[in-house]
Amino acid sequence: MNNRKCLVCGLVNFANADLCPRCGAGLNKDDALDSEDDSAQRSSSFFKRALITLVVAFCAVLALHASLLLTSEAITAEQRQTVLRSVRVLEARGFSNEAWLLRHVVSFRQNDNWWNATVGHADAYAATNFPFEIVTLYPDFFTAPADDTERAAILLHEVQHLRGAGEEKAFAEVWQNRVRLGWTEEEYQGTRVWHGTEELTREHAPHLFDCAVGAVCAD
Repeated sequence: MNNRKCLVCGLVNFANADLCPRCGAGLNKDDALDSEDDSAQRSSSFFKRALITLVVAFCAVLALHASLLLTSEAITAEQRQTVLRSVRVLEARGFSNEAWLLRHVVSFRQNDNWWNATVGHADAYAATNFPFEIVTLYPDFFTAPADDTERAAILLHEVQHLRGAGEEKAFAEVWQNRVRLGWTEEEYQGTRVWHGTEELTREHAPHLFDCAVGAVCAD
C-alpha cells in the first residue's frame, strides 16, 4: 500500500487518507494545489494589510507633526542667535553630539502648540515634544538665565527629552555634567536657574545628594 505525501506540508499520510491531519490540505493533487493557492492568498493578504497599516500610521505621525508646527510659531532670528550661542557653549565643552542634534534636527518654537497647551507646564524654561524633536522656548529661557552657559544647561536638559529620557535622567545629566559645562556653584549659586535646577534635581534624582548627610555627591 502506497502512502500519500502531503504536497503542502510534506507529512506522509496513510494511503486511504483524504485530508492531511497536520495542515488540513487535501491529499489529491488538485486539492493540494488549491490549498497552496489559498495559503499564498492568505499570506499576500496579511502583508497587504500590514503594509496599509504602516502607511496609515506613518501618515498619521506626519499629520500630527505638521499640526504641532502649524499651531505654534518659530523663534525669531534674534532668538535663534541666542540659541546658537548656547549651542556653541555646549560644543566648546565637548557636547558635540548634543550640539549637532540641536543645530540640525530640532525645530525651535516660541509658543505652545496645541499639545503643550492641552498638557500644560509649570514655570518651565522649555518644553520638548518627543519623538517629534520640537522644542518650545518660553520667554524665561531668554530672560531668566544669567548668561549663555545657563541657557546651555537648559538645552542640555531638553536634549535628554529629545532622546526619550524622563525628568530623572534629564536633571541628573545636567547636574552630573555641571562642572564640565562650566556651570559651577562658585559662580552661579545665587542665580534663579541654579537654585531651581538644584531644587528640582533633589526632587527627581535625590540619589545624587545621598553621598553624605548635608553634602552633594562628588562629580
